[in-house]
Amino acid sequence: MEITETNSSGLIREYKVVVAAKDIEQKMNVRLAEVQGMVNLPGFRPGKVPLSLVKKRFGPSVMGEVLEQVVQDSSTQAMSERDVRPALQPKIEITKFDEGADLEYTMKVEVMPEITPVDFSSIEVERETAEVAADEVEKALGRIAEQQQQTNKVEDVRPVKSGDVVVIDFTGKLEGKDDDRLKGEGARLALGSNSFIAGFEDQVVGAKVGETREVKVSFPEDYGNADLAGKEAVFTVEVKELHEPIPVELNDEFAKNMGFDGLDSVKKAIREQIEGEYKQAARTRVKRRLLDKLADAHSFEVPEGMLEAEYEAIVKQLADSEGHDHAHDHDHDHDHHGHDHDHDHHDHDHHDHDHDHAHHHHAVDEKLSDEEKAEYRGIAERRVRLGLLLSEVGRMNNITVGEDEVQRAMFQEASRYPGQERQIVEYFRSNPQAQASLRAPLFEDKIIDFILEMAKVSEKTVTPEELFKPIEEEGEDASSEKKKPAKKAAAKKAKSDDDAKAEDKPKKPAKKAAAKSE
Repeated sequence: MEITETNSSGLIREYKVVVAAKDIEQKMNVRLAEVQGMVNLPGFRPGKVPLSLVKKRFGPSVMGEVLEQVVQDSSTQAMSERDVRPALQPKIEITKFDEGADLEYTMKVEVMPEITPVDFSSIEVERETAEVAADEVEKALGRIAEQQQQTNKVEDVRPVKSGDVVVIDFTGKLEGKDDDRLKGEGARLALGSNSFIAGFEDQVVGAKVGETREVKVSFPEDYGNADLAGKEAVFTVEVKELHEPIPVELNDEFAKNMGFDGLDSVKKAIREQIEGEYKQAARTRVKRRLLDKLADAHSFEVPEGMLEAEYEAIVKQLADSEGHDHAHDHDHDHDHHGHDHDHDHHDHDHHDHDHDHAHHHHAVDEKLSDEEKAEYRGIAERRVRLGLLLSEVGRMNNITVGEDEVQRAMFQEASRYPGQERQIVEYFRSNPQAQASLRAPLFEDKIIDFILEMAKVSEKTVTPEELFKPIEEEGEDASSEKKKPAKKAAAKKAKSDDDAKAEDKPKKPAKKAAAKSE
């Protein structure tokens, strides 16, 4: 095999590869002999078909198979000999081949950049923590009590008041027109809970069972469903039933009904849960600040192919968020090295589906201003650079994710779907990409922990409000950016995933369209 480098510019490497005809012929003969041992043809005993007949009958297909293997093996060998670490799959083009002649092809590959991590001990970050106040536990306990609260139906006729629970039927008009989305029957509403749009519950207070009232409200400008946001609605509300809440006594009996030994056990569990939430919030903040520092401290060229793929992913998210329904699986890790380039098994309908999506993504890209394109491309570059940096730190320091860790993550994910645990586990076990989606965040977290151990981390106690307050210009870290590509993008161009899901359920206005939030 002869390898000649024809171009070396930036991260691009191009090679001309020549594989000798005798090497191809040798592999061809070996493969034909294997086929000869398996083929059955009329008039011949199994495995006794003459090699000449096997070659005549199966030669073209075997040659295609052999050429594919030769290209794969020789390109891998070529990159190994030249110490090339490809960032993406190389582009290969066969330039010359005839049976009995040498095989010639060109290979163009983007290589991984040279990455020299900074001395992590020079990085200073602040870790914020918050203490769980006693009243926070009491408030949480009160909320649990409200959820457990039972009611008694009131037979006496009296005006309903705040704190009562009413059962209502309602129909609504949006800007003067009947709207089937604003209908509800037998909806339970706790007056004073603020679970419906602001002003709705206040206008029901004072009504009696059997009475019908007209309720006028305006959907908030930032309401999740864009079709309703900022619009006025008029509801015709009939009070069907009135219920009074039965006071809940917070005692050991209450705790035992919840499966605890006593009230102190409930409070302890609540405190531990809140502490866990505070700990996770603190980690998220210190991680984002660390990634900001890492991004500022490293500047190296990123592979153009990876940059384009990341930019297209951002545009795709913007397109998907414009009211289109898409299934979101578990492939949101930041590592683009393992994209599957085999499209042979996609059926015709799938190609049409992909074509429609690609067309829509292109349309969205055309709507973006030059400033927005530059912003999203900058975010894409930051993502790729951080992802490459973290991967390199992991590689250099032999950081790995064990199978036992993936298994634990698998079962933890399955536990989120009661009754479907077995199916979820089987899905992950039979789907390498799904397993990769579990492995990637574990790998990233281990690298983050590795860096934090060497960095100068100062501690600062803050209030819970400060702990959960959004970080200004939140660091677009390599994992969370996948879900929210840009703070501005979410504000200008897209609804959140939760809001998109809300639009999938327009037929429950009593709890959805009429509610303040979902």
